Amino acid sequence: LLITFSIAFQAAAAGLSYVGAYVINTYKSYDNFLQDKYALLPAVIIICVAVVMFIIGLIGCCATFRESRVGLGLFLAIILVIFIAEVSAFVLGFVYREKVKTDVQDTMRSVFEKYDSSNPESTVVDYLQEQLHCCGVKNYSDWTTTQWFNSTGNNSVPLSCCREDMKNCTGRLDQPEELNRQGCAGELESGLQSVISYAMLVILGFAIVKFFGMLSVCVLTCKREDSGYQPLYSG
Repeated sequence: LLITFSIAFQAAAAGLSYVGAYVINTYKSYDNFLQDKYALLPAVIIICVAVVMFIIGLIGCCATFRESRVGLGLFLAIILVIFIAEVSAFVLGFVYREKVKTDVQDTMRSVFEKYDSSNPESTVVDYLQEQLHCCGVKNYSDWTTTQWFNSTGNNSVPLSCCREDMKNCTGRLDQPEELNRQGCAGELESGLQSVISYAMLVILGFAIVKFFGMLSVCVLTCKREDSGYQPLYSG
């Protein structure tokens, strides 16, 4: 069981690395809309844990094969540290999942206000609206209060607001059926919260596995050593 558990450590390390990278990549895509940069902390913890887990898998295999009490004790201590780290990441994920809504609402309007169709903020806004199929903060009418809208004077929103199935869309407000109706704030909040929830479920699953792994190490470490001599009985 422990040998299988040690090998599973290395597989789990690969899985956690993917989850951590996925969370970081998702957050990086919408970095301009996130005021609290510590929201990436759970993902960083996950990746650090994954690196350590790969090394621990090798230690666990060697200690289990040799049934070394010292090696198994070290294995147990390291698993315990990782278990605590994963529980911390789970708690942090829960905390930041609730903060995403406030974080997005506080920063999105300021980013949209800087839109001028050419600066970096404009590229981010267009990317957001195209990827999430949304328009404006709460809806497409939010664009009417921006400086870009007033400066253009053509009563239209950016082309990134157009629906995918509308090939000849010009972004004009007098043709709202060609525009995405939902706002970007709700879509972004939902997407980021889903990513965090996914990461939390993975962390919880690995934490449960480690708990049973610690029990297995304790059983093997505490078992009585046989004397090495056994009586032989002849017929």
